[in-house]
This record gives sequence, C-alpha cells and structure tokens, in this order.
Amino acid sequence: MTELADQKCIACSGGMPKVDGEDIPKLLAQLDNWLVDNEHHLSKEYRFPDFKQAIAWVNKVGELAEEQGHHPNIYFTWGYVKIDLFTHKVDGLTNSDFVLAAKIDKLAAE
Repeated sequence: MTELADQKCIACSGGMPKVDGEDIPKLLAQLDNWLVDNEHHLSKEYRFPDFKQAIAWVNKVGELAEEQGHHPNIYFTWGYVKIDLFTHKVDGLTNSDFVLAAKIDKLAAE
C-alpha cells in the first residue's frame, strides 16, 4: 500500500523527534483518510454493520499493535470504531504513528 506500511514502529523512550509542520502533510498523503488534530494525533473512524464485526476489527488492530509495540487509543461501540494514534512519551506525533496508521490501512484492505 505505502512504503510506510513496510516500516516497523520504533519503541519510544521519549527521545524521538516529533513530526510537525511541513512533514505532517507529506506523511498524511500516504494514508487513507486519516485526520490530524492540532498536530497532536491521527484519527480515523470505521463503520461496521454490527457489534460482532466491530469487535473483530478491534481485535485485529490490537494484535497488530502488540506486534508493533505501539498502541493506539481505540474507542468502539455497536458498529463503530475510532482509532486515535499519538506517541504518549512525546505528547504528539512521531513517525511510528504514521507507520502504524499505514499498517492499519493495509489491514483494512485485506
């Protein structure tokens, strides 16, 4: 899908640089309909026909997050999932947030 999806999330100990300014649109262009809020986090909403499919999607994203060692905030209810991504240690966006978003896009396309 994108070269971002082929990268691996890098564990953050707080020394990673934030992604901001001109770099955000360049990375965002490689994603499928993600939004950026205040240069702080990425978000995307997904709709499903029922609870069962929504929770199955949450579980797939959870497995991916564990594999990558980078964990999004996931909100879900009947037929609805919202994913927010940001790096807690820097209180903002890092390259790993865009990498995980691209991997989630790839997972959604399967």
